[in-house]
Amino acid sequence: MPEVVLTGAAGRIEGRYSAGKSETAPIALILHPHPRAGGQMNHPVAVQLFHLFMKRGFSTLRFNFRGVGRSQGEFDSGIGELADAATALDWLQTTNPAASQCWVAGYSFGAWVGMQLLMRRPETDGFISVSPPTNMYDFSFLAPCPASGLILHGGADTVVPPVEVERVVSKLRTQKGIVIDHEVIEGATHFWAENLPDVEQRVGTYLDKRIAADPI
Repeated sequence: MPEVVLTGAAGRIEGRYSAGKSETAPIALILHPHPRAGGQMNHPVAVQLFHLFMKRGFSTLRFNFRGVGRSQGEFDSGIGELADAATALDWLQTTNPAASQCWVAGYSFGAWVGMQLLMRRPETDGFISVSPPTNMYDFSFLAPCPASGLILHGGADTVVPPVEVERVVSKLRTQKGIVIDHEVIEGATHFWAENLPDVEQRVGTYLDKRIAADPI
């Protein structure tokens, strides 16, 4: 996977990029879990999301937040990481000016950063949010949520109990004009160690449904 180096507010940002085959290929940005919990762009869930978009023809980028791997800077409690994500999306859009769609996908901490990015980038067409930490961070900024998307959660998640995610989903579903798909995988934990095939199947099915409705 081609390595790319971006320039962010804290210095170098290390990433991996796969270009789509057409000039109008849609773009997708993948955001990894919490840096202080071992999160990095090669986390299995982040890599799974990357390949799901890549296989469907998206120009896809995953990267390390500041202070992770060879990305410069230090952990910034989400503020700097949101700036990193914005820099990465800027690069994706500049590299693919004719992209037909724009998607953001994140896992855990990355899901929280991704949802904040959505609010700042109304041109986003869809999102994938895996195990969003709704009990650890304030998600009230999603008012209104600017795009339809999928929220995927584990039924055996003890880090973020499913009821905490359902609370946010219920609020989002009161909004007009967007559709929030919410799927709970029974037996899956917050870490998806034994359930990566479920991530592939559920996210893949959702992407295929959205692409069929609005071809890329």
